[in-house]
Amino acid sequence: MNLLDDIPLSALQLYLTAPYPCSYLPDYLARSQVATPSFLITTKVYSELVLRGFRRSGTFTYRPRCDACCACVPVRIEVAAFASSRAQRRAVQRHHNLEVALKPLQDSEEHFNLYQRYQLARHRDDGMDSDSPEQYRNFLLQSHVDSTLVEFRENGVLRMVSLIDILEDGLSSVYTFYDPDVSQASYGTYNVMWQIELCRKLELEFLYLGYWISASGKMAYKANFRPLQGLIEGMWKNL
Repeated sequence: MNLLDDIPLSALQLYLTAPYPCSYLPDYLARSQVATPSFLITTKVYSELVLRGFRRSGTFTYRPRCDACCACVPVRIEVAAFASSRAQRRAVQRHHNLEVALKPLQDSEEHFNLYQRYQLARHRDDGMDSDSPEQYRNFLLQSHVDSTLVEFRENGVLRMVSLIDILEDGLSSVYTFYDPDVSQASYGTYNVMWQIELCRKLELEFLYLGYWISASGKMAYKANFRPLQGLIEGMWKNL
């Protein structure tokens, strides 16, 4: 289907970016197809775009359109079919005492400090480890769709923050950062399990996890949630 022929999306324009270094595969160049204008991308429109493989970074809505690579696969979990592993159940049990609060998107020095610590520990030299407060706000706190911020605390101490979009057919996991200094923690796995449970409570079908790249270690965790569906040649199929 031609995107511009779809009536709810007919007012959008698409353009290709210039090539830029890929964040996931060394020595590769990436390009993105960008949907504009951003103010027209409401929750309803964005839900349709996500079905077609788009994601957002702040108000920037895009999907990979690389010249010589198709490694990025949009993936989602079908909540009704999901079967947890023993390790995933252990992660839930390990962090079951976390206190959870859903909040509107908000600027917080406490959140930004945790974000900086996470980036320095997990993504040093990737560029994001030197994000300014303004870059952080543009990346995570700007949204034209239905978004929520989730705090996870342990005895009042902030351990994890997750940004989630609420779509018409599911939740879209935007970004999660957590305390990198807690030993034997499984915050990332716990967070995905928590979002799956939230989908069930909200009676939503899918949890969208963004892109999966088989050759990227940063993406490997997504393949642990099965069955996992991928958008292949325009069709959502079990991987």
